[in-house]
Amino acid sequence: MDFLIDGPKRSKHTLILAHGAGSPMDHAWMTTVAQTIAAQGVRVARFEFPYMAARRTGSRRPPDRELVLRKTWLEAIEDLGGGAKVAIGGKSMGGRIASMVADEAGVRALVCLGYPFHPTGRPEQLRTAHLATLRTPTLIMQGERDAFGTREEIEGYALSEAIRVVWMPDGDHSLTPRKASGFTSAEHLQTAANLVAEFVRSRV
Repeated sequence: MDFLIDGPKRSKHTLILAHGAGSPMDHAWMTTVAQTIAAQGVRVARFEFPYMAARRTGSRRPPDRELVLRKTWLEAIEDLGGGAKVAIGGKSMGGRIASMVADEAGVRALVCLGYPFHPTGRPEQLRTAHLATLRTPTLIMQGERDAFGTREEIEGYALSEAIRVVWMPDGDHSLTPRKASGFTSAEHLQTAANLVAEFVRSRV
């Protein structure tokens, strides 16, 4: 499997990150987050699911089936030393699939950057059943007005005690706040990266 690696090659702290449904592993947002976390001593490895890798050759494939996405995640974990040596996570879909394999793979920690709790406009179609029993220590960075799960919605969900949700003020699905909020996207991404790096270093 091909990885994009940021951070110290010999760091004892490794975080594997997967992209969201619509953007590749080298998207500007993913790159900023990965490099900002890596600057704090964490080795960050990014990879792509098969459908996204195929898009680089011109194929406009939709996201792979869940079985393929889960299998790809498990392969990435094994390629980088196995669950006992890594933390995993990702943006949106990448983080959701990571949450589905975290316990199975025995990873040290899980990080979700904008978790898609439900499809936009369909809050009744929850993607939370497995989150109620999740055992892996988990950090979810979520924008307060994320269309995939707002603060008001999520506070009513039954989530495992292993999950900590940190709210980014006025943030959307990419943690981006509106100008009138008084915050900036750069500030929110730095805050998120700081918390993720601290969390990973404490668990891996």
